[in-house]
Amino acid sequence: MTDGRIQNAAAALREARQTRTTIPRISEIYGIEGVDAAYAVAEVNTRDAVARGRHIVGKKIGLTSKAVQQQLGVDQPDFGVLFDDMEYLTGDGLPGNRLIQPKAEAEIAFVFGRDLDDEVVTWGRFLQGIEYALPAIEVVDSVITDWRITLVDTIADNASCGLYVLGDTPRRITEVDLVGSQMECRLNGSVVSTGSGAACLGNPLYAAWWLAKTLAARGQPLRSGDVVLSGALGPMVAVSGGAQIDVEIGGLGAVSCRIG
Repeated sequence: MTDGRIQNAAAALREARQTRTTIPRISEIYGIEGVDAAYAVAEVNTRDAVARGRHIVGKKIGLTSKAVQQQLGVDQPDFGVLFDDMEYLTGDGLPGNRLIQPKAEAEIAFVFGRDLDDEVVTWGRFLQGIEYALPAIEVVDSVITDWRITLVDTIADNASCGLYVLGDTPRRITEVDLVGSQMECRLNGSVVSTGSGAACLGNPLYAAWWLAKTLAARGQPLRSGDVVLSGALGPMVAVSGGAQIDVEIGGLGAVSCRIG
């Protein structure tokens, strides 16, 4: 894969975000093939964002549904970068003018209290690193026309990151049944999505552990204070301006937002 293709694909994605326009699959237009090349495209835009003054505050995990993995022909999740200007707190209004084709997902977020820079991140070290769990809403957003994404396209587009909302009721993971936690998501008062922690790779902790190990192996370990969105607990739902999103997750509490 030539550096020119990677740079051109990154530039196309970056311009699409900035102008809020959709584009065809960059995997086809620029011949981007394979996971490594896709992450290389995403890394170009991450470095550009940091150079422009944005700060990395965590990661998001995608493709945690076995059904979606089978649909895209993969056997593991993917990840993207969370920036400081993506974060909102429950009850906030979200700027609709930053979104293109938004969809909402209810998730469990983890806040890490230790650096996980061990060469091998064991289950014990991983669990010790988690400070809190929170209810969360991720508003995913793709620049690929009509969400006709492939695995390469979503990875290159920073795992289709948009914005995210965190609840204000932190819980220790020992206080919550993360697998059995039932989720209900309401859109403008109507229930539009239900699920549980089991929908996220069988346990949201498994998804987050996969991420911790993957990032450590890439030399980009999770750090104290990082937020990790562990993946959807149920089907994502298309949303638009004026939408009120309310999520309740058993044992963790509620989180809500309105899209302006």
